Amino acid sequence: MMPAFYSILVIALCACGWILWRHRERRRSLERLRDQPLPAEWVQLLQDEMPIYRRLPQEIRTRLHGHMQVFLATKSFEACGDLEAITDEMRVLVAAQACLLLLNDRNGCYDQLGSILIYPDAYRSQKRLYGAGAGDDDGDVRLGESWGTGSVVLSWHHIRDGASNSQDGSNVVIHEFAHQLDQLDGSADGLPILKDRSRYPRWQEVFSAAYERHLQRTEDGRRTVIDSYGATNPAEFFAVSTETFFEKPRVLKKKYPELYGELATFYELDPLTWGEK
Repeated sequence: MMPAFYSILVIALCACGWILWRHRERRRSLERLRDQPLPAEWVQLLQDEMPIYRRLPQEIRTRLHGHMQVFLATKSFEACGDLEAITDEMRVLVAAQACLLLLNDRNGCYDQLGSILIYPDAYRSQKRLYGAGAGDDDGDVRLGESWGTGSVVLSWHHIRDGASNSQDGSNVVIHEFAHQLDQLDGSADGLPILKDRSRYPRWQEVFSAAYERHLQRTEDGRRTVIDSYGATNPAEFFAVSTETFFEKPRVLKKKYPELYGELATFYELDPLTWGEK
């Protein structure tokens, strides 16, 4: 019996070694990919169509390029509805906006996400949402969705609008990929995975207070810097607050300084240093 046991042990050790080797090789491959420069035509596209990109410091641009390379190499894109084909413009604009949320280098590259489905414009949903918005009826007209099953759905018209207008606090790509970060722990609840466990009580305190204040202002019909859709539930509040953080940082910091501080700590970014909004 002992020879058979040792044979099984050797096979198991070899299998584990092979898995570790493949993991190391994949990591090295992604690191090499991250170091490759973006094609010049992609950089020009970002300069032309994404004002927020033009304001980024060079060091942040370089990091963004690296995350984009990995994103584009590991995610598939699928044309839906009447959209004839996926273009480089679509892929690059989605990647650039989605990867703004990864610049803290802590969240991988949306590792649970496999595909991005793109419709030409607003579309009628055929799938019930996972987590955020799960109570909505099927068939609602949507601009985007984040599924917990490995896909994000987006409207090309609104992808491009979000890229070109970086001051209106509305960005469907940032919104749906904020949901992806929120869902990493298996639950869309407005509480993403934080860097340090000790930060959770403070996050919950700040976000709960800000959400209740936003909910009250929305119910009262008062103007809000954070889009009123954020009053839907805590998951939507996190996603809409993230849009506002990147696109209206000055007003957000003025109206919700503690909320701004938590988001700046989470994303390890301060958009106010990128120039006027």
